[in-house]
This record gives sequence, structure tokens and C-alpha cells, in this order.
Amino acid sequence: MNQPEANRPRSSLARTPHSRRTFLNSAALSAGAAAFTILAGRVQAGRRALSPNDKLNLAGIGIGGMGGSNLSRCEAENIVALCDVDPDHAAKTFAKYPQARRYKDFREMLDREKDLDAAIVATPDHTHAVIAMAAIRRGLHVYVQKPLSHSVWEARALTEAARKHRVMTQMGNQGHSGEGIRQVCEWIWAGVIGPVREVHAWTNRPVWPQGIEVGRPPEAPAVPSSLDWDLWIGPAPMRPYHPTYHPGTWRAWWDFGTGSLGDLGCHILDAAFWALRLKYPVSVSGCVSTYWHGLWQKTEPKNEMFPRSTIVRYKFPAREDMPEVKLTWWDGGMMPPRPDALEPGRRMGDSDGGVLFLGDRGALVCGCYGRSPRLVPDSRMKDFQPPPKTLDRIPQGDAGHEQDWIRACKDGPPASSNFDYSGPLSECVLMGNLAVRFPDRELLWDGEKMEVTNDTEANAFVRRNYREGWSLDGV
Repeated sequence: MNQPEANRPRSSLARTPHSRRTFLNSAALSAGAAAFTILAGRVQAGRRALSPNDKLNLAGIGIGGMGGSNLSRCEAENIVALCDVDPDHAAKTFAKYPQARRYKDFREMLDREKDLDAAIVATPDHTHAVIAMAAIRRGLHVYVQKPLSHSVWEARALTEAARKHRVMTQMGNQGHSGEGIRQVCEWIWAGVIGPVREVHAWTNRPVWPQGIEVGRPPEAPAVPSSLDWDLWIGPAPMRPYHPTYHPGTWRAWWDFGTGSLGDLGCHILDAAFWALRLKYPVSVSGCVSTYWHGLWQKTEPKNEMFPRSTIVRYKFPAREDMPEVKLTWWDGGMMPPRPDALEPGRRMGDSDGGVLFLGDRGALVCGCYGRSPRLVPDSRMKDFQPPPKTLDRIPQGDAGHEQDWIRACKDGPPASSNFDYSGPLSECVLMGNLAVRFPDRELLWDGEKMEVTNDTEANAFVRRNYREGWSLDGV
């Protein structure tokens, strides 16, 4: 594969106002993003050109949960096709759009719906990549829920495919279109807290049962009549149906979900990833909660659930004018130490999590999605004069992130979290899960080559194995 080039946001962004198009060209984190600015040459043969006044012919794939919410924010478009492997679970969304044609198999839908322009993919994590890749190869613009994929290799493959097929993309980390994350970037780029060498990020996840099973549930209840279990399993190894997987806590299981880090990492780490111009870590290590019967993954059968709580430590190299930085992720109720300057009664972050930036000249804390950034101590905010706004703002409202993608599909500039940005962010998150899977060691990472250089056992999980009949090559 051709690897994306290194991140290219420039320090001048902190000083000179830029249009959104100019910013995205210089800071989208890949030279490949520049291809998106050649708008006149963007439309491939067979794909209709769209203007801002046109309506997209839009499909939803995986509409029983977050996908239904994403669709509701795109209702001004032509929602022409809906797909879900469990029509009963998705019944409310099907009923809301009675004019849309219905499918269970995304492959059938993509083959039959010749007039589609774009698709929203909001299935469980383990099927994101195969579905999104099938849509991209058919020339469809795609909005894919976070994280982009189940493995590091899949995230890279989607990023490169989107660039190759010149489609407009967006990952569902809605905070990236928000005000707070832009303030974090502008404050850090302006040197408000000085060079940042240490970051802590945390979440309250999991908020579902996790780390409570060793192997699979022993029961094998009948598959619900409405559910196509083979399609739900998709590229994962086949196993008997159980309601703990669907419509239950699939996020907790290694074969299907990406755990607490996969669920909230693309939201919470986003602020640090953008503001500090991160890309590939040079090493990742993890430690995890242990079960009463023995150490993590030291008993038989192997644990198939994510642990209840984890700590993941990333090391990133110096970037342009920024120093090396250590980033630590905490979940399962664990939190980093409170800074001495943080007022005793003041909460760090918000109910979902937060990020603490420790700079040479102070500290900054924000909530999940980069919300509500504040300096530490809060008394610094009294006379604080924020630096100029150098990043274009995205029109807000409940549909801001989805509408940002809609505008991109209609010959606008690339969406804020297009895959040239969100692909490397997803890789970073998924590298953390690799450290969780092998918590007794430090994994040295060559990001350009997508290779764990010091551990062949861990390196084998960079790219997943696919069940027969399912792969990114076969869609």
C-alpha cells in the first residue's frame, strides 16, 4: 500500500486567519487531501455532479441505533434506501421513511440501487470496514461511525480507498465540528500554556457490562426470526447467537466491538490529536484490570471480553515545532492525578470524560468532544484574552457534523473529519487496543509500515483475519 504522508498542519495557523478550504488543504494531515481541492476533477465517470441545491440520494446501513439518528439529521435529502440485518430492531427508522426501499444485505442494496450518491454506515464496529469499502468502491460518498474500523490495517485501507476513488468522507466524531475543539487548537497553537509534553484523557466508559465473562455465554438461544445472524456476524468468526451480542453489549466483545477506547477515544482524543498535530505513536503500552480467577488472558479459555478498566500510554515523537509528548488514556472509572493548581471543588472534564493538557506555562482542561475548554487554575480565565479565531467555524445545531459532510458531497470543501484526518486518528485509537490485548509489554510502532517492530505476536493483530467469504478485497 502507499502510505499517507506525515501530518502537515503549520504553526502559522495559530497566527494567520485561513479560510476553511485553505486550512483543510494545509492541515488535513495528508498530502492526499489536496486532491480533494481539485473540485472540477473530482466527479468520477458515472457519478452525477451535485450542486448545493441538489438533493443527495442517500442510503442508511445499520439504522437501528445511531444510524437512525444520523439519518434524522439528513432528512432534507432523498433517503431512498435503508438496510438493516434486523428489521424488528430497526422498525422505528423503517417506519419513519416509508418511501425508502428496504434491504437486509448491504451488498444487494449497493448492487441494485444504481442512483445512490452516498451512504451512512452505522453498524457494529466489526462490519464498518467491509461495508464502507464496498460503498467507496462503487463511488459513493460515505459517513462512517467511529471508529472507522475494527483494526489498524482496515482504517488505513479505507483512507487510501477514499482518496483513490475521490469520494467525500466523514467519521461520526461530531465534536470535531464543534466550537470547543477549535478553541483548544487555537489556544495551544498560540502558546497560551506553552509547549505541551504531557496529556491525560479519560472516559466514564464502559457504561455496559464488560470484563465479567471469561469465555462465551454457554446458552445458545434461538435466533430471533427477524435477524439474519450470518449477516450480523459478517467478517467475524461464526458463533452461536446470544442477546448479549445483539441487540446487547457487542462493544464489550473483542470479535465485534472496540471497547471503551473504541467507543469514546475518537471523541475524547480528538482534541489532543488535532491540537498537538499527532499522527503515529512510536510506542504504546497498556495495563488492565484483572479478573478474580487469574491474570488477563492467562487462563483458558482466553478472555473474549474487553477488561473492565484500562490505562494506555502512548509516546509520540517531536512534530515540527512541538516537543515529544506522552499521552495517557484512562477508562473504567479511573482518572489521572488532579493538578495541584486545580481548585478542590472543580470537576475535571464532564460526565463523559475529558482531556488535561499539561504545558510548560500552565494547564488546560476540556470535556468530551473538546467541550468547554478552561485554563487551570480557573482564575486565569478572569483576565484571559483568547487568541484570534483562525479556524473557520462549521454551522452548528444538532445536525452540524452531518450537514458538514452533506455540503462536502455537493461539491463543497472536504468535511471536517474526512478520512485523511479521522483515518490516522482511528489508527491511534486502535493501536491502544492492541496494547490492551498485550498489556505486559511495550509495543514499538512503525506507523508508516503499520508494523509492531518488537513483537510478532502483537503484530499479527494489526490486520484481522476474515471469515471465509468476507474481506475488504471481496467487496
